[in-house]
Amino acid sequence: MTKVWQVVIVGCHPTSMLGTKLILEDEEGLTVDGMFATWEECLAGMEELRPDLVLSDYQMHDGTVELVLPDMKKSSPCSHIIIMTEENDKEIFLPLIELGASGVLSKGATPDQLLQMIRGIREGFLSIPLEWIEKGFRPVASSRGLEGVLQLTQTEMFIMERIVQGITYDKIALEIEVSRRSIDNYLRKIYVKLEVSTRAQAIEKFALFSRQNKQIYA
Repeated sequence: MTKVWQVVIVGCHPTSMLGTKLILEDEEGLTVDGMFATWEECLAGMEELRPDLVLSDYQMHDGTVELVLPDMKKSSPCSHIIIMTEENDKEIFLPLIELGASGVLSKGATPDQLLQMIRGIREGFLSIPLEWIEKGFRPVASSRGLEGVLQLTQTEMFIMERIVQGITYDKIALEIEVSRRSIDNYLRKIYVKLEVSTRAQAIEKFALFSRQNKQIYA
């Protein structure tokens, strides 16, 4: 027997929310337990109801969802959150996923597309429009801060490549013909660009960037 998922809807248009409620409750295994018109109501409602699924507008009268998405996940860590956008905007997909969303869908999507996304989430799958792939979109594991790798100079890139390979700082200094102290100076600049504070964090972020580039350009 399919587990009934409790759902809450967050939006600034009551008529639209009611329409969504009717669509969801026509699907077996879904029941709408709350509808909220502000982020404050949403956070309080999520903490009380601990819903399985949240359907939320991207833009509300009191700001966009990025402002509260981390707090939504804190209020109800196990809730899946689908963000409904005005446009099929792939540019906000990765940032929202990284903040805790389970899916992003255009408000122009059909009821069947919405229900298909929900069914996929129930089975542990993340759905994205094929149109994005056709236009060259390539989702990756994480985008946060990876642009910092692109800011590295050729020398800084070489240093990180060697560090990832396990080469000691002293040997790297010999290879590029600088002092050991210069390596420390390079590392301080690298840490700032990568937005990290430790060697381990720098290695993790640089290695992730390298793996993604190989996957995309291989």
